[in-house]
Amino acid sequence: MLSNDLTSLITRIDFALISSIHIIFPPLTIGLAALLFISELMWVRKQDEKWYRLCRFFEKLFIVNFGAGVATGVTMEMAFGILYGRFSQAAGPFFGQVLGYETITAFMYEAGFIGLMIFGWGKISKGMHLFATFNVALSSTLSAMWILVANSWMQTPTGVELHNGIFIVTDWLAAILNPNALSAFPHMLLASFELSLCFVVATCAWYVLKQRHVDLFLKPLKYSLMALAVVAAVQIYMGDVLGEATLEHKPAALAAMEGHYDTYDSAGNVNSAWHILGWPNKEGTGLAWSIDIPHALSLIETKTWNGTVTGLNSFPKDQQPPVVLPFYAFRAMSGAAGAMLLVSLWGVWLIARRRMSSDLAPRNKLFLALAVAMVVLPYIAIIAGWWTREIGRQPWIVYGLMRTEDGMSPMTMGLAIFWLVASPSLKPLWWRAPSGSSPKWCVWVLI
Repeated sequence: MLSNDLTSLITRIDFALISSIHIIFPPLTIGLAALLFISELMWVRKQDEKWYRLCRFFEKLFIVNFGAGVATGVTMEMAFGILYGRFSQAAGPFFGQVLGYETITAFMYEAGFIGLMIFGWGKISKGMHLFATFNVALSSTLSAMWILVANSWMQTPTGVELHNGIFIVTDWLAAILNPNALSAFPHMLLASFELSLCFVVATCAWYVLKQRHVDLFLKPLKYSLMALAVVAAVQIYMGDVLGEATLEHKPAALAAMEGHYDTYDSAGNVNSAWHILGWPNKEGTGLAWSIDIPHALSLIETKTWNGTVTGLNSFPKDQQPPVVLPFYAFRAMSGAAGAMLLVSLWGVWLIARRRMSSDLAPRNKLFLALAVAMVVLPYIAIIAGWWTREIGRQPWIVYGLMRTEDGMSPMTMGLAIFWLVASPSLKPLWWRAPSGSSPKWCVWVLI
């Protein structure tokens, strides 16, 4: 039994590492592709050489990220079959079909145009190249949609019936438009735009701070800050919408991410306080200590003073997700989201005060330094949000229908350790750039 438990733990850690590495690449690809299209559109319409130079500059960064995303995505596809073979077989009629749709309508679609986008400069017309860039952006978004549909179905499985250990699709529309997908996809798409905007802001802010090519990078810096302020605000709203959906369809997951153990009752014995910080007690029946805001959880989730938010103690012990990781991962995600909004609003305020002109912008050293450092925040938010989502679903791999251990491949401990060491290994490749360009670059190739 101990050997089986250790093998299960190693398998979970392996897949968690693979998925956590992969998740940092596609969101930037999705958002940056859209920004590249906008930049190229500005160049085609205004014939301003600065937009062309910006497009070519950020396209190089897009290519590196795209390649890493493909490499890690292949590893993740392999991990489904190797580590979770029973799940892959059981969910194949839906899960496998959706990943097939993603391959045909998104990945292969993108592959048909990305070559034109990368190598077509000066070889095809401006209009055709712009069309290729648009299709790369569109196909990247379609890819995210199908992946979120598949993952959201694992969160709220609808439109299927379980027969002899196989999920049979009874209603494709209900399965694809499952309740979680309707809020999770917009949430992830906004996260992609946040990441790409922060990436552009950080890059441009660095050049302005160093007073290098200020005229080139100042305009995209200001545009990106204004866009980021809007996207960050909308993202916070969409996070609230997703939280309400989680309360309705996965109450145990929401209780874990909020450290909420006891359900409010009509006698008022327990109110739905929001725990800013806390730590579970040894028995796992409540928090040993916490810093609370009374009634705040009820206001956030139900929009009422004493609304009912189901606590973890309402569920059997073997159906309760872990608490510590989703609890603090959720707070890391929320904190990063709030910080991005504040920094972007600071930038908008500087723009409104006319302190972001070519001569004045480099003087805002503190703001520019924070704007550069802000690039880590969306990565923290995405990884922490992914952990909150996936760990909160436990102990189910398909919520309420298949437990995670039942979806794992039969595997020895030695084989599990082998895949843990081999599959997500990182190998750094270094080379010296040509004379006159950047002195050194490092690319991490994940296999």
